[in-house]
Amino acid sequence: MPIDVPTPHGPARVHLETADEPRGILVLGHGAGGGVGARDLVTAACVAGSLGLATALVEQPYRVAGRRSPAPAHQLDAAWTAVVEHVRAAGLVRGALVAGGRSSGARVACRTAAETGADAVLCLAFPLQPPQRQGRPPGPSRLPELEAVTVPTLVVQGERDRFGMPPEGLRRAVAVVQADHALRSDLSAVAEAVRDWLSGLLDLAP
Repeated sequence: MPIDVPTPHGPARVHLETADEPRGILVLGHGAGGGVGARDLVTAACVAGSLGLATALVEQPYRVAGRRSPAPAHQLDAAWTAVVEHVRAAGLVRGALVAGGRSSGARVACRTAAETGADAVLCLAFPLQPPQRQGRPPGPSRLPELEAVTVPTLVVQGERDRFGMPPEGLRRAVAVVQADHALRSDLSAVAEAVRDWLSGLLDLAP
């Protein structure tokens, strides 16, 4: 059921699927130019639902307003934080809060993990480094955003992702699937990676 949530930058829209006695909630954001219908997002949400988690797919205000060009990072972060706070205040978070998203949405979840109190972070197709354009220097790596996350993290990355391959870390696992940045080529592998990781998290949850 879609819920419009006020944020400092216009209303966001949350597509919520509840669960009987939920073991937690998975909150996912979309990529820069896409929406919450992306197949990897839907796959991850379905897996989470099958494990007894509630799920929330979040449309950023710029998408709700009909714009395709993403808002600046600080606006994305502020809107995302407002949505998570709303979900908490409404009593929709019971058990673990797993924040995440695909591509740009994964970056938002990483940057705000501490502020939102996320218990874990799920990154689908994390855009590690922008592809180099002819005649221009390489763009900056986004690895510091991943490294700043202090809770368990899973990155599901296509082996042909043009944005590169993030490294594993102390609390960060990387699942490599046969796909490009869209992660559409092997959704069963995406589902398996998410299921295994979430199952482990839920076993550890109090």
